[in-house]
Amino acid sequence: MLEDKNPQKTSLAELGEFGLIRHITKFFKIHQPSTLKGVGDDAAVLDSSDKQTLVTTDLLIEGVHFDLSYMPLKHLGYKAIIVNLSDVYAMNGEAEQVTVSIAVSNRFSLEAIEELYAGIQLACNTYKVDLIGGDTTSSTKGILISVTAIGTAEKDKVVYRNGAKETDLIVVSGDLGAAYLGLQVLEREKQVFQVDPNNQPDLENYTYLIERQLKPEARKDVAGILKELDVKPTSMIDISDGLSSELFHICTQSKVGCKIYEDKLPLDPQVISACEEFELDSTMVALSGGEDYELLFTVPISDFDKIKANPNFSIIGHITAENQGLQLITRANQEIELKAQGWNGLKED
Repeated sequence: MLEDKNPQKTSLAELGEFGLIRHITKFFKIHQPSTLKGVGDDAAVLDSSDKQTLVTTDLLIEGVHFDLSYMPLKHLGYKAIIVNLSDVYAMNGEAEQVTVSIAVSNRFSLEAIEELYAGIQLACNTYKVDLIGGDTTSSTKGILISVTAIGTAEKDKVVYRNGAKETDLIVVSGDLGAAYLGLQVLEREKQVFQVDPNNQPDLENYTYLIERQLKPEARKDVAGILKELDVKPTSMIDISDGLSSELFHICTQSKVGCKIYEDKLPLDPQVISACEEFELDSTMVALSGGEDYELLFTVPISDFDKIKANPNFSIIGHITAENQGLQLITRANQEIELKAQGWNGLKED
């Protein structure tokens, strides 16, 4: 079947704001019993409970957080939800609802917005969360997406960043650095395309890296795994801005120091090979890459036997006294001061 080179493009102005909202939300289903009223009234109605409510918001701006030259709109919608759910799971909570607000310029057709919301719907169905509201408005340039996620947690199960204690083990889920390298691959191919639009990229060797960048997954499973192991973290945070930055958040708020070990950092084989190709230091990539959306947490040293053999987790270091600072122990057994070099949304170019 030949590709339609002139697909239908319906102007958003034809539907109007409320028509657009009805159109893009009509296929969303309710998954959570706590959602009494979702989209369609002045406000959503949620059932209160004896649990604590978790609320988190993220803002994604075209040209700052994503590049539509290689980020498909469906992937963007999916990722916009995942970014927020990850924060709820980092509190040891269960995500239940989301709101999505968008501002779009007139260069986006209805069909483009349908693609965006197809990704949002897929994420909501996959993670069993309900879309309960939001807003739509116009933008003078590009697209802006604001997502708020709402979740709950038992009062004695919420985990904060400020609970790490001396001798606690430092643990991460999954592996690190792949999302950053996926971005490097996509940026390189974009530059090649700009020089030669007929060039067809061969991305077979980078499938995992690109997936981690374009379609990340939130670690909803970690809370359940820890519960089965009878382990409650003393502190936890998601790895969105880079491992070193997240360690700084935990250590600063817990008033402790830490030591992490270079040879314990979990790296996928594609990360190692891509680092060699791009002439990047794999340790730097693991520490500062960001957008992995894995979970970083601390547990009492008494839980070592419960954690050590679990394939989902890697013990990468331990918590020390605050006056010892944050240290990286290299493969040569040298101590290097750890610096937070991850993503800074307010950094000047």
